[in-house]
Amino acid sequence: MLLVGSMTLAYYSLPQIFKNPLLELNRATAGLSARTVNSAGHTVHYLDGGSGETLVLLHGIFAEKDHWVDFASPLTAQYRVLAPDLPGFGESTRLPDQDYDYAAQIEHLKEFLDRLGVQRVHLGGSSMGGTIAALFAIRYPDRVSSVALIGSPHGLHTPQPSGMDRLIDAGKSPLIITQDDAFEPMLDFLFAQRPFLPYPILHAAKADALRRSASNMRIWNAQLRDRYLLDAHIGKLKQPTLVLWGEKDRLFDVSGVTALQARLPKAHIQVLPDVGHLPMMETPGSSSRLYAQFLGAMEQFKN
Repeated sequence: MLLVGSMTLAYYSLPQIFKNPLLELNRATAGLSARTVNSAGHTVHYLDGGSGETLVLLHGIFAEKDHWVDFASPLTAQYRVLAPDLPGFGESTRLPDQDYDYAAQIEHLKEFLDRLGVQRVHLGGSSMGGTIAALFAIRYPDRVSSVALIGSPHGLHTPQPSGMDRLIDAGKSPLIITQDDAFEPMLDFLFAQRPFLPYPILHAAKADALRRSASNMRIWNAQLRDRYLLDAHIGKLKQPTLVLWGEKDRLFDVSGVTALQARLPKAHIQVLPDVGHLPMMETPGSSSRLYAQFLGAMEQFKN
């Protein structure tokens, strides 16, 4: 009993010593390993596992590679899964004199794939990552077999304004954390159903958000300049496309589905009931199954 009490005390008083073991255990369970590569002047950290056709999963703004682990777990039995920390995010290098806007990230992704010798991929992305996936597929169509928007993409002008739209229009930055007590409300803003996240992981995420707040603001402002970038280009997407949009997404209103249906009439679009902005974290099992079904249908069509 004393040992359990001591471990519990350490878990909450020294959470930093538990973070990496917890991450490594979750990755191993999903068949993923952490790796690094030097790419585009950055040290890029990424997860790699499985075999078969390559799936590349791209996180959103101020997010990171481990947000995909539970989603990727069922996929590594049939596919090779790559989940990078995009330059400027997660454990990858962030340089004060570098741009991390969409134009830069598209080229970062190309060099990352080139460095790994990967020529053709299925691209999946969340929020910012979904927009990067779509824009990359438009610019380099021969390198992308399909695109999956796992959660709403950034950059569409939705018919109904979202909660985040109203905050931005009021001059606020809802994803920038500058004080300790703003972290929990931000999580409530992101999720309709809060997933279980161990305390050491939450503690580290909050610490990183506070430590990087000034730098995050620079990246946030750069993205605001491209606030509706995807609107101008999404109709050019030719690859088979899957869209999973949370019904209760407060960042980008679900009415955006109608805009996508008009511009991508052949896309497979599904609204996820009672899900917020991050389905790969809120409902990783069911979201992953929908993605696997989409990929499987493509295989049947090819055969």
